[in-house]
Amino acid sequence: MNPIWLLRMSQWVRHPPPMWKVILVVCVVLACFALFLIERYVGWPDWMTLQGGSRMKIRP
Repeated sequence: MNPIWLLRMSQWVRHPPPMWKVILVVCVVLACFALFLIERYVGWPDWMTLQGGSRMKIRP
C-alpha cells in the first residue's frame, strides 16, 4: 500500500466527512447495486440497447 494512502486514511480518522456526505455516498452505491440487480435478474430492456437485440443467441 502506498504511504500516501495511509496518510489520507489517518486524515479521514482525524477529520471525518460530514454525515450527509456519507449518506450520499451510501445512497449512490445502493442505487448502483439496485440497478445491477434489476439488470441481472429482470433483464435489460431491448429499447435501451444500441443494436436493438440481445447479445446472446441461443441455438438449438
